[in-house]
Amino acid sequence: MRTTGRGRSLAALLALIAVSGCRAQAVDAHGTRTPVRATTGSAAASDDAKPSAGSAVPGAASRDPGPTASRTPPPKVLWSRGDRGRDVREVQARLRQLAWLFEGPTGTYDFATVTAVRGFQGKRGLARTGELDAVTWQRLLSMTHEPARWELYAFGGQPAAPPDPRCMTGRVLCVSKTSRTLRWMVDGRTVSVMDVRFGAQYTPTREGVFSVNFKSRYHVSTIYHTSMPYAMFFSGGQAVHYSADFAARGYAGASHGCVNVRDEGKIAALFAQVRTGDKVVVYW
Repeated sequence: MRTTGRGRSLAALLALIAVSGCRAQAVDAHGTRTPVRATTGSAAASDDAKPSAGSAVPGAASRDPGPTASRTPPPKVLWSRGDRGRDVREVQARLRQLAWLFEGPTGTYDFATVTAVRGFQGKRGLARTGELDAVTWQRLLSMTHEPARWELYAFGGQPAAPPDPRCMTGRVLCVSKTSRTLRWMVDGRTVSVMDVRFGAQYTPTREGVFSVNFKSRYHVSTIYHTSMPYAMFFSGGQAVHYSADFAARGYAGASHGCVNVRDEGKIAALFAQVRTGDKVVVYW
């Protein structure tokens, strides 16, 4: 049987479709075929490229980093060794209330203060840094009271009061009971200032204007039998002199009426400069 050219073309097309794995569709009477659809068993490539929500990506381990560990920053340091000022003096006064400090306050954050703060921190379960941080400060505040003026200056260091007008001429030992200080003044100029303390309730230091009438470097009281080094007498048995007790105990003690000086170096220099007849003014 002889085939036409169209017949050969149709036979070739059917053979190609069979090789490609596709299914041949019916050809109508005019030789036109219907569209051919792939019938592979796999899903479309576009679907494979999108893994389902529950499927894991091949070759990738499931990793859960978990919450990031956050480090709590250390509390702010308010005062540390070497700092100076009124605030440091208050810290020291509060530590003295709890018997962590015995000397001072000095107003200087020194080794003794570091040691006291470290001990306080360790007792309360805080980091023993020796620095006064915000947490330590709040704990200290909660355990102490506001220091009174003479708690802040238990061992001196207070600012001197303005000089009395009677101190502004000549050579004067200008003694203020208000600030507990002595100014050595010459012609209205302050040469030196030192901390002093006075007599107790029943042995008060007299007030007024006097003059130095007697000096004794190694004096011993004939009434109380106590040492009165660098004594400069101005009113009967009352004198300006060095007091080892004042140096050791601060304002916790008192004199028998004399003007006690706690700094031996300062009163030694003063004793060398003061002359008999120099004026003494004791005032509030």
